[in-house]
Amino acid sequence: MTREYYDIGEQPPLGEVPPKMHAWLTRAERFGEPMEAWKTEIIDVPEIADDEVLVYVMAAGVNYNNVWAGLGVPINVIAARNKAGEPEEFHIGGSDASGIVYKIGKDVTHLKVGDEVVVHCGTWDRDCDWVKAGEDPMYSPSFRIWGYETNWGSFAQFTKVQAQQCLPKPKHLTWEDAAAYMLVGATAYRMLMGWEERSLRPEDVVLIWGGAGGLGSMAIQIARAKGAIPIAVVSSEKKFEYCEQLGAKGCINRKEFSHWGMLPHWKDRVGYSEWLKGVRTFGRAIWDVLGEKKNPRIVFEHPGETTIPTSMFVCDTGGMVVICAGTTGYNATVDLRYLWMRQKRLQGSHFANGAQSAEFNELVLEGKIDPCMSRAFTYEELPVAHQLMYDNKHPEGNMSVLIGAPEFGLGISGTVEGQAKPARLDISEPEEETIHIPHYEPESLDNIRIFDNNRTVRVLMSPGVISAQKSASVTELAHMLSKNNIRALVINDEGGYAVGVVSLTDIILARQGRRNQELDALTAEQIMTPNLVGCSPDTKVTEAVTLMTSRGIHRLVVLEQDETSKPKAIGVISMTDVLNEIISETPEPHW
Repeated sequence: MTREYYDIGEQPPLGEVPPKMHAWLTRAERFGEPMEAWKTEIIDVPEIADDEVLVYVMAAGVNYNNVWAGLGVPINVIAARNKAGEPEEFHIGGSDASGIVYKIGKDVTHLKVGDEVVVHCGTWDRDCDWVKAGEDPMYSPSFRIWGYETNWGSFAQFTKVQAQQCLPKPKHLTWEDAAAYMLVGATAYRMLMGWEERSLRPEDVVLIWGGAGGLGSMAIQIARAKGAIPIAVVSSEKKFEYCEQLGAKGCINRKEFSHWGMLPHWKDRVGYSEWLKGVRTFGRAIWDVLGEKKNPRIVFEHPGETTIPTSMFVCDTGGMVVICAGTTGYNATVDLRYLWMRQKRLQGSHFANGAQSAEFNELVLEGKIDPCMSRAFTYEELPVAHQLMYDNKHPEGNMSVLIGAPEFGLGISGTVEGQAKPARLDISEPEEETIHIPHYEPESLDNIRIFDNNRTVRVLMSPGVISAQKSASVTELAHMLSKNNIRALVINDEGGYAVGVVSLTDIILARQGRRNQELDALTAEQIMTPNLVGCSPDTKVTEAVTLMTSRGIHRLVVLEQDETSKPKAIGVISMTDVLNEIISETPEPHW
């Protein structure tokens, strides 16, 4: 007799689908930071359509899109689906997965119960005229990202997916490693291989921004596997060895240059001349890595606003700058003279179609791509993993969470000849000045309006702060956070002046791998974020948002100067506070 549900880590007999399941989900009433938004509940197992399968999830990948789903911005994914006629008042996230097929729809012929699979996140309506005509489904109006723009993602014991999303799981990978690579890997594959005559060729030089990140680490390996010459741009020389292990010819430290940002106007002769000097120096750094004066035929972009001018300049004649995001902003500037005279292409790209996902997965099956797993989490730690992303304190590379797998290291059932040697980056510092933005279509913003009434931080801030001394132990800090039900403490020096912030994430990181007596020996001064970023109570709210996004942080300490000209903390303002206040629903489009 089928049980009502199975506990986490207790796998049902193959093919037995209980009526209920454990799942991490968010609801509109608790939208906010990950530790608040994501709660585990027992809910009904979903029914599947004729072209769908039900997968028992062994592990799920961690991506930033479900930080945004939990925040409820830039779109309320639950409200958007309710408006489209879907009744569920919750969202189960997760856009990467490894698992086992437990049930198949009547039209599914290439899968069977018991197949071990990984899942790509591209979905589309098979009855869409565009899709039926054999066109690229990425351009179909029905295209959606599973686990973000659709419900029933991988943060549950069972997930329902379209059969076309399922690809063979590499036998040489653990469940957690297999769950971490598909979203970023397929995205990188389409960027490099999806554009016909501009696609990657052997011996092509490829400049890869953020080479040590999830996307960049995949791009380096794809370029290497295709016989190209990848060069990585990173933020620290500590990351050089990691990128070179993955296959980079060499690396460039972007911190050695200062010309980043929007392009000076061409009539600004002084400013443009200074920028030109900087970008030419950067171009020579590429030549130094190569040992010859050769420009990149493809530039792999995602920072956007701060780097596009440089990328377009250094790209070779007839080459392509391909971009999938705008992690430093959207208002990129381009000197059109270099675009038309040198016949370069600026190409947008987003995820991948089924064929491209399968082609990328084949490279993993052949052992040519390492998932670049930085850290895996237990089922109970799922909100922690997303909180690390929200606070920009996650390690480089890719992360995953165990769902059905009872422990780490399981799932390996074979080996592969020439398997890529796992690369590990032995640092955990986050990239600076990074804003993570999920995919959304312009029409998704129809019901969102941004207000700017010249309000100041004083109006929105939470007045008063709870503070601790630099000498306070981590245990004391944890008790203060718990007792006061808050997310961060201001740390003061002996004179009562603010010198740093300790967040709940800092406490979580400090606890890992340490015994209680070791925690008692740690002080606030050792784990705090120093040189805290603050603002005046008279700062405009819009300026506070700009400050937070440019620094890749989510809260500011509100500081007022006293007669000694030293700052004293009088309150805190967070991005969530601002978003809850300045974003409201309206039936009219904001444009």
